[in-house]
Amino acid sequence: MKKWWSYLFALTACLTATGCTVQPTNQANQNVASPLPSATASLSPGNNQASSAQSLTLPVLDAFFADESFAGTLKTRLQLTDEQVAKLKDLAHSETAKLNEETEGKGESESSTARAEAAEKIGALIGPEKTQLLAELVNELSSGPADEASDKSAAQSTNSRERSAGAPNAVPTDSRIVVNIPAYRMDVFDGGRLIKSYKIGIGYPQFPLPIGLRKAHVIIFNPSWTPPDEPWVAKMKDVSAGQKVAAGSKLNPLGPIKIPIGGPSLIHGGKSPAKLGTFASHGCVGLTTPQIQDFAKQIAQIGGAQLTDAELTDYARDKTQTKQIKLGRPVPVELRYETIVVEDGKLHIYRDVYDQDTNTEDNLRAVLEANGTGLDDLTEGERSQALDAIAQMSNASGAGTVGPKRSPSPIASARSFSPAERRSSSSKKMTAVAKNQKEIVIEIGALKGKGYPSPVAFDTGGGKTKATLSRPGKRENPGL
Repeated sequence: MKKWWSYLFALTACLTATGCTVQPTNQANQNVASPLPSATASLSPGNNQASSAQSLTLPVLDAFFADESFAGTLKTRLQLTDEQVAKLKDLAHSETAKLNEETEGKGESESSTARAEAAEKIGALIGPEKTQLLAELVNELSSGPADEASDKSAAQSTNSRERSAGAPNAVPTDSRIVVNIPAYRMDVFDGGRLIKSYKIGIGYPQFPLPIGLRKAHVIIFNPSWTPPDEPWVAKMKDVSAGQKVAAGSKLNPLGPIKIPIGGPSLIHGGKSPAKLGTFASHGCVGLTTPQIQDFAKQIAQIGGAQLTDAELTDYARDKTQTKQIKLGRPVPVELRYETIVVEDGKLHIYRDVYDQDTNTEDNLRAVLEANGTGLDDLTEGERSQALDAIAQMSNASGAGTVGPKRSPSPIASARSFSPAERRSSSSKKMTAVAKNQKEIVIEIGALKGKGYPSPVAFDTGGGKTKATLSRPGKRENPGL
């Protein structure tokens, strides 16, 4: 078991490098060039079954306090006193110190429990009204850099209109990156054509990967890292607060390539293959080193930048030199949260990894209708399997949760299943699924030839790619 300071090492390493955890967006990334002209892309219609990915947890709040200006923001925006701010900071830091990477993501309903604990403990300090305002502030600061505020507002407005029209599992018609968080999958689209897919690691339940539209402007090779001024840094061998850790150093946790995608998040390498398809970061998209090298070529291509194999080799050989390649045009990066997906004729039900109550009958109907089929049009067996699957892959009940009882999200979500509904969702007993099973796949005749495309040249991080990921139309655990 790792000591708490080892955990914080990884957390703050990402924080000070503008990635893998939330941080205030008024701190510019020192490695990122000036933003290029805004992309014209908007969010795909109905791209999120989650009405809002609420992000306020105590570890996330602790990350915000790494910026000294955040305390001042709390005083001016929320009218908190010096004493209240100090108590919030101590609370957040003490909770973060308790976390351990070895156990994160292995319990039931960890995201909802973390949010509920944050609401309860913060509410005890500043009251429920200001706790809600704090949650809104965190979401605001997490959504993107200030210099993209106008474009972000337009994208959010477009998303609101489009989502109300309903069109889940939308296939892009432009060039963009699409990440579906519960599927642990990232896709590269070039002019509306899927050209490459990657298996990824996602943020831990206490550090959820955000949803929404971001943009990539630059690829950064061999990033350096500057440790923060924290007491635990003094306990670390060969690392001192404020003294830069060189690019390529074994003490540098950032990997060989990072691609900022707006706000606090990165797409970056350095992950082991075993971390793919799991919780693996503090709010970033994680890839292995070979994957991030390949992805850098893909995003350079659709972003109008030149990046040759020879250049990649040179950057990998000389790990001490930080190098930036600006994209000729910004590449939209769409972070989705869809747990119900029609993919190439099959219905995929993914586990609700961040407890967003997305595995509901309402969302199932919306997905089927978007693909020209109604729930009532399915055969009795197909309908029974589908209802069983969304009940079993939902974390809405909070069963097995350690900690305070889960509180409902302040933002209303679609109807969830009660335990009674789960038991009666079919005429026969539901087939039990393994605790670590990440998806259920159901063959449905009416969906043949419809839906989001299957992975293309699927890079699973094991050194091989697959032209497509073949999944039989039955319950299975593909190990995503």
